[in-house]
Amino acid sequence: MFNSILIANRGEIAVRIMRTARRLGVRCVAVYSDVDAGALHVTCADEAYRIGGASASDSYLRSDKIIKAAKLAGVEAIHPGYGFLSENADFVEACVKAGLTFIGPPAAAMRAMGLKDAAKTLMAQAGVPVVPGYHGGEQGDEFLAAQAKEIGFPVLIKARAGGGGKGMRLVHEAGEFLAALQSARREAAASFGDDHVLIENYVGTPRHIEVQIFGDTLGNIVHLFERDCSLQRRHQKVIEEAPAPGMSAEVREVICNAAVQAARAVGYVGAGTVEFIANGAGDGDGNLQPDGFWFMEMNTRLQVEHPVTEAITGQDLVEWQLRVASGEPLPLTQDQLRIKGHAFEARLYAEDASKDFMPAIGRLEHLHLPYNLARIDAGVRQGDEITPHYDPMIAKLITHGGSREIALNKMSNALEHTVAVGCVTNASFLLALTRHEDFVRGDVDTGLIERNYESLTEAAAPGDETIAIAALAALDLLGRVAQTQIADGAAAQAREGGDPWQDLLGWAQWQAEPARTALLWQGAELAVAVSILPGQKFDVATPEGTIVVSCLKADHARRSYRLDLGGRIVSVLVAAAHSAITVVLDGAVHVFHHTDPLNETGESNSGDGRITAPLPGLVKRLFVERGETVKIGAALVVIEAMKMEHTLRAPLDGDIVELDIAEGDQVADGALLMVLAAHEARA
Repeated sequence: MFNSILIANRGEIAVRIMRTARRLGVRCVAVYSDVDAGALHVTCADEAYRIGGASASDSYLRSDKIIKAAKLAGVEAIHPGYGFLSENADFVEACVKAGLTFIGPPAAAMRAMGLKDAAKTLMAQAGVPVVPGYHGGEQGDEFLAAQAKEIGFPVLIKARAGGGGKGMRLVHEAGEFLAALQSARREAAASFGDDHVLIENYVGTPRHIEVQIFGDTLGNIVHLFERDCSLQRRHQKVIEEAPAPGMSAEVREVICNAAVQAARAVGYVGAGTVEFIANGAGDGDGNLQPDGFWFMEMNTRLQVEHPVTEAITGQDLVEWQLRVASGEPLPLTQDQLRIKGHAFEARLYAEDASKDFMPAIGRLEHLHLPYNLARIDAGVRQGDEITPHYDPMIAKLITHGGSREIALNKMSNALEHTVAVGCVTNASFLLALTRHEDFVRGDVDTGLIERNYESLTEAAAPGDETIAIAALAALDLLGRVAQTQIADGAAAQAREGGDPWQDLLGWAQWQAEPARTALLWQGAELAVAVSILPGQKFDVATPEGTIVVSCLKADHARRSYRLDLGGRIVSVLVAAAHSAITVVLDGAVHVFHHTDPLNETGESNSGDGRITAPLPGLVKRLFVERGETVKIGAALVVIEAMKMEHTLRAPLDGDIVELDIAEGDQVADGALLMVLAAHEARA
């Protein structure tokens, strides 16, 4: 076993690797960019080295700086995590040349599987079934368009390098192909430095099944069963589970053996994942068939979703990586591996699901993760900043149970107790997914989210209970109650006369005038009046009705309250930051805003024709000029952020009367990009 390692990564995977390494007595060295100097992975490390500026290209992708840090720190090996340099064969060779062990597969295996087109050719030669399509080197626009037509629409355009859905476009008809091709190439070049693509037949109801494999330096290769990663948005995984629903023992043996065969074909060592596309229609009952799957790609690294495999096998895959890289044999043989129960992983992201999963940024003013209800792999803490420079993952929630139903119920419960304030997250969306009837019964495919997008992202209107709680927070009445509930309780404190708020909360004179506040929810103003009653009770009149609220227990530091809502006793999370109030009740997350009426401007500065940047980014393409007439839905500009492209479209028919940007400009969140004058508004 190694004495010390450097982790060439950041965020939750760096922290997770350190957790296992520390358990094995291994010293951990971190690297960090300028914006990560105070990050969690730096705090957790024994020591850390600065490697450059905020952008990944100046820091986490600088193999020379990482190797220099490793030499300075005197480590024996480098663990790449996932992303960044984890699948870079040149980096592997640079590590070996520097006398460092790379904790991962050899460069030759990486190169064999690193480009999807070459990998599929190799797999076909090895007898592993592959998706029909064009995987060749000719990259002319018209040639690829002709290939797509021959394959038959719909088709998938896929970047041959990298993964994570970047550089991937689904094209339904020939007229959309060239625009989609250009967009896929730009995104692939920005993400992987390679704009080469391949074209594949699109499976109508696809399921994404992947098999965890492991090889050692002695030639042993095993699989640790399969995962189902079919719940995806924008070709990126959202919730994963293991084992896959509808997977019979017969199909499991066939698909897992195919994965081992693929690994043997390239002399694989370390952790890897062989990904397959499967026919989701199966036998009509959702069950997978032995001849209904095809090789997609192999990820030559540890996967984001590896914890579900750990949960059902009872194994620590990072420990396996460290042991294999240090020359030890695999800890277990194939016959010793068993599936125990079922597991789910949900990825908590800073993103707005209702806006096509657009990444969000901001400071985590409050973060409550349910460590008592799930395994939590987190890379940030309360107070940390979510920046546009890296993947906006906050944490992974992992649950395990004796059955799929139990594990899923645990996940739903954990998500009910998850709250982040300061930036938008996908927590409510994840919770809605865990309760969706198709997912609950295991009827999944990669199109489930797209088909049910509106219902999964629709924000339910708040009821009187939620509005009442938000109003109490806006008036700081819950905070005042919390101040009275210390040590021996509110009653004892009142007897001692220790807190004047106690008297105020129970005091009234001739039916004093109620306190009033105005809340904003999705642009609608909600007027609320609160009358203070004796005994830390409040009579709250909302637009939805009147309710008496009593605060039974308050943990203001954790933003947790036990409330009596007109006879119904519940636990609720309430967090306020600036003008925003977040209320989590019964698993539903509602965000309200309140303003000081003395500071009201009364006039919004945003009209329907104002196009503003939804997040910081680079103006990648500009489709219009000043004075041009556009139709509703027309593409106006492409903003690139976090290596993803976001196309902004015209909200109305109109003329471009203002244009304040050019291609190549960096724009801030909320920056005015252009103004459209609606045709009906013209004199």
